[in-house]
Amino acid sequence: MKPPEPPGTNPHADKLEQQLHYPLGHTLPTPGTAVTVAPGVKWLRMGLPFALNHINLWLLRDEIDGQPGWSVVDCCISSEPAKAQWEQVFADELDSLPILRVIVTHMHPDHIGLAHWLCERWQVRLWISATDFGLARIGSQGPGGFSSDAAAAFFALHGLTDPNSLEKIRGRGSYFSTLVPAVPRQYRRLQDGDVLTIGGRAWLCISGYGHAPEHISLYCAELQVLIGGDMMLPRISTNVSVYDQEPESNPLRQFLDSIDKFKALPAQTLTLPAHGKPFTGLHARIQQLHDHHDERLLEVMQACTVKPCSAAELLPLLFKRALDLHQTTFAMGESIAHLHALWFEGRLQRRLGDDGVYRFGAGAGL
Repeated sequence: MKPPEPPGTNPHADKLEQQLHYPLGHTLPTPGTAVTVAPGVKWLRMGLPFALNHINLWLLRDEIDGQPGWSVVDCCISSEPAKAQWEQVFADELDSLPILRVIVTHMHPDHIGLAHWLCERWQVRLWISATDFGLARIGSQGPGGFSSDAAAAFFALHGLTDPNSLEKIRGRGSYFSTLVPAVPRQYRRLQDGDVLTIGGRAWLCISGYGHAPEHISLYCAELQVLIGGDMMLPRISTNVSVYDQEPESNPLRQFLDSIDKFKALPAQTLTLPAHGKPFTGLHARIQQLHDHHDERLLEVMQACTVKPCSAAELLPLLFKRALDLHQTTFAMGESIAHLHALWFEGRLQRRLGDDGVYRFGAGAGL
């Protein structure tokens, strides 16, 4: 996922953004407060200590077993500032009603990090897909969960051979568990096609793949509102990466097929993204994302036709700016994802060189 750019710094992104509409204009919730975006739907915005410096969270007016209250959608990372903002929300935005359940769209730290704390705080259940629940539980176990040594070896296999970078990657073994120190032991499974009754309204679960193992978006036909999570973002493109846990995956194809599911929704659907501002223009945004990845795939194909390339060798082509290590790990995953999309289609071939690096080339050029 690319870090957000201020308007005016990327004319192409500005032009694409002009094809969307932002019904709330420049309105943004201040920390610890909420903005109503639809009947029974409140928007929260909490800070993140990354280049992508915020996440949007949602409060849905609800009632379970006769008890009125609220459902939470997504949680923020585990941090003291985030907890303090939640405490302010509890005091000022819940109309003296409790949290009744915690819904998490997917297992990335900014979405699930405080799920355990919220569930314990209110003695409620976590609702999430089974795949993302299982992987989040593994990752929260500490350095033994997601292996940083395996991640470094995987990136080295794809051409990231700088010893300093690899050593820093090996030192990130506690990255996930620091942001997600615990995950509830029990959960309620969400699956594609499930319909949740939230506040007397039906919300349809729509599964998505390529960004997370089993991302769940929520759509309410009565309100014509889509809680898109990270599957449908304005301005920036969702991170789509190959990781060492699934080294021969094809996430870009999965992602593009997944967002096409949203074409069945009305064109005027209000999309509530995890990052950025609520917008309409869903169908235009789907096409923009297809066009974006088509352009990247063409660039990759042209480069690999000239000479076989590793994922690391393609970083300057796909990312025109300087990257820090955190951004480089995402960029490597995306570069591999674009190579794999062409490889799975048979347009590129993969070979392991004598230097232990995979390179992808076209036909005789390999």
